[in-house]
Amino acid sequence: MTKPNLLSGMQPSAASLHLGNYLGALTQWVAMQEQFNAYYVIVDLHAITVPQDPKVLRENTRRTAAQYIAAGLDPNKSSLFVQSHVPAHAQLAWVLNCITGFGEASRMTQFKDKSQKGGSDNSSVGLFTYPILQAADILLYQPTAVPVGEDQRQHLELTRDLAMRFNSRFGETFVIPQAHILKESAKIYDLQLPGAKMSKSAQDPKGLINLMDEPGQILKKIKSAVTDTDGQIRFDRDTKPGVSNLLGIQSALSGEQVSALEKRFAGQGYGALKAEVAEVVIESLRPIRTRTEELLEDSAELDRLLASGAAKANLRAEKTLSTVYENLGLVRAL
Repeated sequence: MTKPNLLSGMQPSAASLHLGNYLGALTQWVAMQEQFNAYYVIVDLHAITVPQDPKVLRENTRRTAAQYIAAGLDPNKSSLFVQSHVPAHAQLAWVLNCITGFGEASRMTQFKDKSQKGGSDNSSVGLFTYPILQAADILLYQPTAVPVGEDQRQHLELTRDLAMRFNSRFGETFVIPQAHILKESAKIYDLQLPGAKMSKSAQDPKGLINLMDEPGQILKKIKSAVTDTDGQIRFDRDTKPGVSNLLGIQSALSGEQVSALEKRFAGQGYGALKAEVAEVVIESLRPIRTRTEELLEDSAELDRLLASGAAKANLRAEKTLSTVYENLGLVRAL
């Protein structure tokens, strides 16, 4: 039986992925590569919608790929590749640009948020059309499911609309993808602002646990994590967000239910909770950091793995693009 296709990816916008990326997405991607014909992409073309240092971008792209593999993505089970290595992404994006309404693109909330922060004169056309490139990323691989966070649901709805519009105008071409919303229970929050999701754009670096952090850094960050003053270790996202975040991290990494953790830590102070959370995080991330460093030391092997993934992705993407061009009425080169 043929496995259904699936695609997901992240931007190479930092030297290290963080704990939220790992628990919120990567662990689920690892599981899904068993049930799906999975394509996992490092979306470097999306990264250049904002200014980038070329040297840093190239380094971060390789580092992101290495961390994907170190976290458990198997290049023999899934196709791991860099977006710019598959030209069809940009080619299909142009086609979809031409069937997207200006008002439709203007309503994308992420562009509104980012352009308001930086000013419209400093926002690129690429940032404006970002969701359309994202739609091309998805539709090239004809996936039945797309793992997305709640904040990406609007972009997936645009993808579905564009696929249905193209199919209606030019004949059946695209599978209409469904959202696979990643489990809410895996959401990890900022250690310093526990009401906000852990993010690479954290206001305070102490709020962010990076996969590549040294054990001493992790311990220091968790010890300084915001809690509260009542001293009770119980899960209550509304009134005790900091303690709840620590319990959520401990549960996600150890597999121990939050209710069991509450009972076990009853009567103990926050220091005991933080010490155990730090130990679990350090030991869970240690093999990932070690494997990442090994991969980065052998850049030729890492590049070979990415080239192999791109070759597999190109086969699928070119097949879709060929059908798109044929149905659109473009004359193909011999």
